[in-house]
Amino acid sequence: MRRLRGPAAVLASALLLTGCAQSVDPIERLGKKAAQGVHPRAGADRSYLRWGLTRPLARSPVHPARPLAAHPGAHALPPVADHVPTRDPVVFLTYDDGAERDPRFVDMVRELRLPVTLFLTDSVAAPGYGHFARLRALGAGIQNHTVDHRAPAGLPYAEQRAEICGQQDRLRARLGARPRLFRPPYGSYDATTRRAAADCGISALVLWRAALTPAGLACTHGSRHLRPGDIVLVGPDESGELSLRERTVRVLREAQRRGLTVGRLEDYL
Repeated sequence: MRRLRGPAAVLASALLLTGCAQSVDPIERLGKKAAQGVHPRAGADRSYLRWGLTRPLARSPVHPARPLAAHPGAHALPPVADHVPTRDPVVFLTYDDGAERDPRFVDMVRELRLPVTLFLTDSVAAPGYGHFARLRALGAGIQNHTVDHRAPAGLPYAEQRAEICGQQDRLRARLGARPRLFRPPYGSYDATTRRAAADCGISALVLWRAALTPAGLACTHGSRHLRPGDIVLVGPDESGELSLRERTVRVLREAQRRGLTVGRLEDYL
């Protein structure tokens, strides 16, 4: 997800108007001092404290290994989803483009055993595919976000297909990944996008119901709070004040406050 312009800026405004309510978390104000005041039982894994959480992240439920998108009907266009219909107390963390390549984020994913899904754009992520290979080795999902980050809606079929299929080929060649999920840049898509995606082997188009913006956690529609099955976009911080790790922790704290944990999107969709 790049700097917001045009349709993306409109979307961001809508998100802020409908926003998800955020917790008034004293830990966010007290930082390390507050975290140091939490005393886990002797011998317990304290890694969550290092990352700014006040308690361990609950493990997600075991989900049947038959994701919804893996078995589309014959000639069906891929569904478009911004949430997953589930009663499991999980949300799904997603990241776009591949511009941020913080080695400490790899450590965070490893230590918290955090399920994440990365929608990569070749023109952005290509210089750092080694970083994403390390995340993939830890179980991160590697999915498609086009070759050049062009808004698909309105483009001819051949151009849309080249953007989607081209990135399928690049991710397969560079990372050994075979994406079946696709996030259209800026959330822009039309019927041609779905047809081109299907022809490239995509099973579902993935949007988001909640996004972490510079102004806070915002929802596109429905409940103003995180709810089970929400797909969350951990967006960029244009100000540079918060690292990817810090932004991720903000979402994790809000999820915990709502009695939720993080699931692996590819197991559900």
